[in-house]
Amino acid sequence: MNLPRSLVKSSEVKNGEKWLGYLVGPAGALLLNAVLATYLNVYYTDVLNLTPLWGGLFLTAFPIVSKIIDAVTNVVMGQIIDRTKTKEGKARPWLFLSAFLVPLTGILLFTVPAGSDLIRALWVMISYNLFYSFAYTIFNMSHNLMVPLSTRDSTARGGLSVFNQITTIMMSGILVALVFPMVVMPMIGADKSKWIALMCVLSILALPLTLLEYFFTKERVTEEAAEEESKLPFGKQLKVLFTDRYMVLMYVYFFVYTVGTTMKNLGLVYYCNYVLGTYNDGVTQMLVSVIGGIPMGIGIFAVWPLAKKFGKRNVTMIGFVLYAVGSLVCWIFSTNMVLVLIGQFIKNIGGLPCAYVFMALFADCLDHLEYKTDLRIDGAAMSIYNIIAVAMVGIMTGVFNWMLAKAGYLAPITAQSVSEASSALAANGWTSQIPLEALKPAADGLLTVALRQPSSVSWVISFAFVGLEVFTGAALIVILFFLNVEKNLPAEQAAIKARHEAKEDEA
Repeated sequence: MNLPRSLVKSSEVKNGEKWLGYLVGPAGALLLNAVLATYLNVYYTDVLNLTPLWGGLFLTAFPIVSKIIDAVTNVVMGQIIDRTKTKEGKARPWLFLSAFLVPLTGILLFTVPAGSDLIRALWVMISYNLFYSFAYTIFNMSHNLMVPLSTRDSTARGGLSVFNQITTIMMSGILVALVFPMVVMPMIGADKSKWIALMCVLSILALPLTLLEYFFTKERVTEEAAEEESKLPFGKQLKVLFTDRYMVLMYVYFFVYTVGTTMKNLGLVYYCNYVLGTYNDGVTQMLVSVIGGIPMGIGIFAVWPLAKKFGKRNVTMIGFVLYAVGSLVCWIFSTNMVLVLIGQFIKNIGGLPCAYVFMALFADCLDHLEYKTDLRIDGAAMSIYNIIAVAMVGIMTGVFNWMLAKAGYLAPITAQSVSEASSALAANGWTSQIPLEALKPAADGLLTVALRQPSSVSWVISFAFVGLEVFTGAALIVILFFLNVEKNLPAEQAAIKARHEAKEDEA
């Protein structure tokens, strides 16, 4: 396989690699994914109006079924990565391919043709799986392996983990938290053509930036016994992974965390539109996201020094105490703007360590596993990680949509005039969230009318956004108590190094 060569030549991680390969490069695909995590379900419910399709069954079942497919492709992709051998590494070649696949499939997600319910449903299912089960799986697995495969130096690896998260948390978060609720969403409303134009731009942006990540990353971790590992059956790889208590704890930890954060991401827009504020008011979502996200900026400078001093596990565990407390404040006072903002600030202070050092802690577990078994099965380990991530997104999306449908969620309507909107409301017995006269039309004169939701819908939305993480935060504290992989890590890494040197001498 003839691939373009990496522009990184140094045997040690330098600043250019950090900034271009781990900060700027991933920005395109991660921004697209961040927008999809927050708004794709909104597009399905509010623009395509798929909530009532097949009695609410479609939006409940299709994400779950899709993630079964996604789980299979993650296993396959993990095996492919572990068997890939090129001068550019085993994960980076697939990063190169994903640069072209992610933009193409991202566009297909939103270009759903008008037609019968069956045609729309088929397009949604196919495009969703092309993106998540194929293109983004390739990107996500290869991208996430860059930190574990970049270096064995724990300090350098921790720094890369922090840089890796800055893009997701700060750059993507700023755009999703500020520009979208304040500028973009009030402009596009429920207009399908505007949604398509916007998402085409975001999808295309991922191409040059992902290529930048490819050119400014380098796999330095030497894969010993590569021939043996490449022939190890997947079932035996699973046995190796799941007989190590630290890997099991890491997967359980990630599972619980993903359940909570997925529901939170799904509930964010609905919570700001119907519980705390009004539909696309341009202020509520911005305040919730920004006040809650300010700690993420602080974390760039604070988390890694604290983690080096007190340990990644310890700092993360203490953080989740604040995480649970902040979520509880938001849940109890779910309609009080001031207290919700305070709760969000506390919660996100607590979430800092997890956000910035998770992948470094995961890499520590891989080193421990290598110390025990003399095997480096990064692809299989990452495939299980990705299966948890994608499966929970599908399952929790289905659960959330099922809860909305059962609670009686009412999607917004569009109208050309106030009189047309008034007639539609009267005919269906609906109530507008705000007076029709106060609605601001889009540039083309189209009105988006949000409907007042039943109290049952408000409860579902509040639980999804702020309630569930009270319980997941408490569970994570308990799990992390037992995840003390760092305790003997320096000695284990020294033993690994000595083992490699002995093998080189024998050769």
